[in-house]
Amino acid sequence: MQSITLVRAASKKSVTSKRRSVARMVLALSMTFSASASWAIDLAQSWQLAMNNDPVYAAARANYRAAMEKTPQARAALLPQVNASVSGGYLDSRANTAFGQVYSNSNSAWSLTLSQPIFNWSAWETFEQSKLIVASAEIQLQLAHQDLILRLGQAYFDVLASQDTLTALEAEQRSIGEQLASAQRRFEMGTTTITDTYESQSRFDLAAANIIAAQNTLQNAKDMMARIIGHATEAQSVLPYRVTLPSPMPDKLQSWSEQSRLANLEVIRAHLQTRVADFDIEIAKGGNYPSVTLYASTMSNSLGNMIVQPYYTGRTVDNVVGVTLSVPIYAGGGINSRIVEKAELQQKSVFDLEAAKRQALQQSQQYFNGVTSGLARIRGLEASEKSSRASLQANRTGYEVGVRINLDVLNAQQQLYTTLRDLALTRYNTVMAGLRLRANSGMLSEADLLAINRLLLAPGTPGAGIMDTQR
Repeated sequence: MQSITLVRAASKKSVTSKRRSVARMVLALSMTFSASASWAIDLAQSWQLAMNNDPVYAAARANYRAAMEKTPQARAALLPQVNASVSGGYLDSRANTAFGQVYSNSNSAWSLTLSQPIFNWSAWETFEQSKLIVASAEIQLQLAHQDLILRLGQAYFDVLASQDTLTALEAEQRSIGEQLASAQRRFEMGTTTITDTYESQSRFDLAAANIIAAQNTLQNAKDMMARIIGHATEAQSVLPYRVTLPSPMPDKLQSWSEQSRLANLEVIRAHLQTRVADFDIEIAKGGNYPSVTLYASTMSNSLGNMIVQPYYTGRTVDNVVGVTLSVPIYAGGGINSRIVEKAELQQKSVFDLEAAKRQALQQSQQYFNGVTSGLARIRGLEASEKSSRASLQANRTGYEVGVRINLDVLNAQQQLYTTLRDLALTRYNTVMAGLRLRANSGMLSEADLLAINRLLLAPGTPGAGIMDTQR
């Protein structure tokens, strides 16, 4: 009995120990989860994740690797070709009169043939064209790289803009709630009418509806971010409001326009496409040119050479070396039709090149103006924010002493928070306009993202939030 009691005690102690271990494990996991949930990802870390996980860029890299095989494929048509064949069979020859067997024998044969093109205009032009195709694919990959930078930057700042909008709306709702409580107290005291309460309640309900829409917008922005980097994020480093966004360097539109004319990747790619189209014409013309091929072969047949020795049943080995000249005479008009087709497509590529140049020029002006006007608008909105805060304070004071009405305070609140949201959105749009300006000029790189990343601060840092009043 004593031993059973000891076993039970030991068992209870073991169970208690296991429960404590499980409890410690759960606590550790919860602490780990809390730490990971509070950890904020920045733009540089997002970029590394996007490089590894974005399917669009991964597809572009696969397409580039596939295009690189165009050159060895085209070169193969200019190199020697070696073919070997082996055959075996049974020959049964009968007369057509009495179906009597005249001759029967089994046979086997093998052959080895070497051919080397000496002159083939289409094959040679295809080889030269393949180099341009690979170069065009490389430009396409660089475009995909730039596109990834822009998509990531847009998604990252869309999340921040949505968060700022939601934060401002929540702050506005709290401010309206305070005004609603004040209106209710004043109504109960008999100093105002019920109209003030209704006005405040209406604005409070509208803010609540806007918060729901902002929450949905924020979730959509986070989903787009997760689509690029491969997983969802809890928090992101933010762009502080105290930071001064840089002006475009050089600060002249003409310089950016000239740079885009020379280095815009779409323009370079369009120029390569015109050269590819030129080679397409030459390849099509090659259908009218003769071709010369050197060939050498050796073959063996167990039936022997029937022409030299019709009844010889031994095995012979025949060696042949020669040159083949092939001259196209008439192909039903198909070759000339293909030449005309390729010539028209070449004209299309010329017009596409001109369109790319004009688009690059137009976008230089668009993005340059986007940066300069964005910086000017930021300064105007910052001044408007200060005025709106002063106006709100004055209207609140006037409402308390009876020289302002409730609607004046509500309108002043709405103006302030609308200005805050516009200011936040303008900052992000200005940053993105700067990135697009550099991309349009063929200058955008990972270094530009890292430069912006150095401006970011962890969420919660003083001076970083939209409602920070210390700026």
